[in-house]
Amino acid sequence: MSGHSKFANIKHKKEANDAAKGKIFTIIGREIAVAVKEGGPDPSNNFKLAQVIQKAKSNNMPNDTIERGIKKAAGDVDGVNYQHNTYEGYGPAGVAIIVETLTDNPNRTAADVRAAFSKGSGNLGTPGSVSFMFDDKGQIVIDKEEYDGTLDDLMMIALDAGAEDIQEEEDSFVILTAPEDFPAVNQAIQDAGIASVSAEVTKLPQNYVDVTDPAALKGLRIILGKLDESDDVQNVYHNWTGDDED
Repeated sequence: MSGHSKFANIKHKKEANDAAKGKIFTIIGREIAVAVKEGGPDPSNNFKLAQVIQKAKSNNMPNDTIERGIKKAAGDVDGVNYQHNTYEGYGPAGVAIIVETLTDNPNRTAADVRAAFSKGSGNLGTPGSVSFMFDDKGQIVIDKEEYDGTLDDLMMIALDAGAEDIQEEEDSFVILTAPEDFPAVNQAIQDAGIASVSAEVTKLPQNYVDVTDPAALKGLRIILGKLDESDDVQNVYHNWTGDDED
């Protein structure tokens, strides 16, 4: 991960204002609805729902809010249909960007994503134009301040369960897995009573781009800022070394 921990971004998001937290809850609420519709309301038989519930808890979504969302989705079979779409493109300085969306209005979402790239002097590409530069990986991030054990203890648990690698960073331990091994490794971490800040299947860049040009930096922040404002945008992956906290 070249020393650029996603944990820094996670902490930054956790400290976000109430408006940002409201957006996160909206996104997770949609993910719950889709997961229930696709696999049912029982997380023990619906791994996707179990993943979303863990994501909700890691973002401090109240349990009753989660339960209400599940019940509403289970009883609303003919409700709003959400559609997954993925957009790929380049920002200034050749930074690769992947945008995952979940929307009930694809035309609106496409226009918003296109506008974000345009305002930041970026360019949308065709499907596959940048995704080959990323690897799908299970990623479990553990805050060192919340973990009482040693790195050796963690390695034993994670590697025995099928993890590929464990990386130690300044403020966290990052466990990486193949996507298909993520459920078993994540379950092993939970069974050991170890709390994680984030646990998900994500996209990690194979190489990072360092951007120093002020105009390019401004454009990147515009693109990422505009995407962050959209409730339809679920995830944004990029290979810029920056963390938006400057």
